[in-house]
Amino acid sequence: KMDQKRIPIGFEDFKEIKENNLYFVDKTQMIREILDGSKVTLLTRPRRFGKTLNLSMLRRFFEDERTTEGEKIDNRGLFEGLAIMGAGETYLAHMGQYPVITLSLKSGKQDNYDLSYTMLKRQIVAEFSRHRYVLDGTMDTTQRDKYQAILGESKEPALYIDALRFLSECLYHYHGREAVILIDEYDVPLENAYFQGFYDEMIGFIRSLFESALKTNPYLKLGVVTGCLRISKESIFTGLNNLEIHSIISPKYSSCFGFTGAEVQNMLAYYNLEDR
Repeated sequence: KMDQKRIPIGFEDFKEIKENNLYFVDKTQMIREILDGSKVTLLTRPRRFGKTLNLSMLRRFFEDERTTEGEKIDNRGLFEGLAIMGAGETYLAHMGQYPVITLSLKSGKQDNYDLSYTMLKRQIVAEFSRHRYVLDGTMDTTQRDKYQAILGESKEPALYIDALRFLSECLYHYHGREAVILIDEYDVPLENAYFQGFYDEMIGFIRSLFESALKTNPYLKLGVVTGCLRISKESIFTGLNNLEIHSIISPKYSSCFGFTGAEVQNMLAYYNLEDR
């Protein structure tokens, strides 16, 4: 039927799905669970369970989003009619209030460490570029030079091992709010490095990146990390005592990924396929 919503095959961005009026299974109750949970949450699920889509949903809810010129972008309309809008002011007070850093590590699946590191570095640079409006705010010369060096893809490795913490600091000084940090496919470069033979090099970089962002970071509001595998906490999140880990068998977040039986029945009914 012409008035039926299309199924969003190949779409991973919540905003794109909503703006194109595609069929969306409402998972916004996840926002309540995140706000009621720990400061940093690691969620592991199999592939194709909606991890990337959910992180994009969290970003659009929490982010005080700006254009590269610093103009505000209002995403409130994306959530009209969804479950979170009935959650009460305690939760809605967080909508559009925080700078958000979002990073996917899936590009780190390469044949050697240098190439993997370069691709991950480019993802970090892209996120710095997305927030380049902070350069129009108050910033001392050292910070400005460091930010510009990262934008210019400097070859200095020290710039990138604490890049997420530095970006959250810059965002804090601009917005006056701590940052929400969202990291997707955190395990991809580590699993790849293990099989390609450069795990020790990669774990050193990833551990430094994560610990500076998620452990010793006064500019962090909350963090959400997703992936398929659970890498041992001791190897990557050493001493991170504010981390909660929830796998597919955890009761928390159990309905936030994949589809429940009721959601499948609703979809079949919507497309007149109840007999299938």
